[in-house]
Amino acid sequence: MNVKEDNYRKRMHLGQDGNALIHLLIINAIVFVILKFIFVIYQVTQLDIKAYFSSVFNWFVLPADIEKLSSRPWTILTYMFSEQHVFKFISNMFWLWSFGYILQDLTGNKKLIPIYVYGGVTGAVLFIAAHYILPNLHISASASWLVGANPAIMAVAIATTTVAPDYRIFPMINGGIPLWILTLIFLVINFSSISYGDSGAYIANMGAAGMGFLFIYQMHRGKDWSAWMNNFFDWCNNLFNPDKKQKKKSVRDEFFYNVSGTQPYKKIPHITQKRIDDILDKINQQGYRFLTNEEKDILKRAAEEEDL
Repeated sequence: MNVKEDNYRKRMHLGQDGNALIHLLIINAIVFVILKFIFVIYQVTQLDIKAYFSSVFNWFVLPADIEKLSSRPWTILTYMFSEQHVFKFISNMFWLWSFGYILQDLTGNKKLIPIYVYGGVTGAVLFIAAHYILPNLHISASASWLVGANPAIMAVAIATTTVAPDYRIFPMINGGIPLWILTLIFLVINFSSISYGDSGAYIANMGAAGMGFLFIYQMHRGKDWSAWMNNFFDWCNNLFNPDKKQKKKSVRDEFFYNVSGTQPYKKIPHITQKRIDDILDKINQQGYRFLTNEEKDILKRAAEEEDL
């Protein structure tokens, strides 16, 4: 194992700053445990279980009825962190971990949460719209609701596949399995788990998938839809950590370029532990593919020195 891989994996721990995947998993787990705990209390005290859904759970799920939504607008976000069934929750977290880990490896830590939120919100808007546009759904709008992270994870899955469809997993199996095969398996399982006749949920998932693709498409065109959200997160973080100093990025770090032609000389930078740590932090935040040639050369030289 080289220096880059060894140090990078050591830094992927529970308390790591900016680990968006861990943050999403923790938030989902906390909300699930809280709701389950309240549900168990209702069962133990022999209260009416229907009262739990009407008095507690309904305030987390997304209603298709706009009038109900107006009294609980926060559900457009909370529904994507709420789940009632244990096995469905475990399945969703498995897929979130699988695609989220690859996405962070390719793009850094600042794209996962925005894609997750964009996908969830897009799914919510289309779910509500479908119940007012399609006659067969409009009839049941007052009794329909959307819950679970499926649309949000769908956006993450499609975004990850769009970034690198030929990305290989399980390299020990005949050179690796292409990522698109994993995505295809996820699509089959995800859509087959939707209740029969729940067209609104199908539309929500398809809309979220489209948002995941569109996010990466715009990113390739130089438009970062995650910038405002990350700036907001940074502002909130600095609000509670006033002593934290912001690192200003240089123009060289913001705009990467390659100069063609023969160089008059080659600068060989001195390798220090701090320099290696800075490069690993950059991989963690933005992804390995955003390293400059100089930074890649430093990691390579550090790996060679470690092997000596």
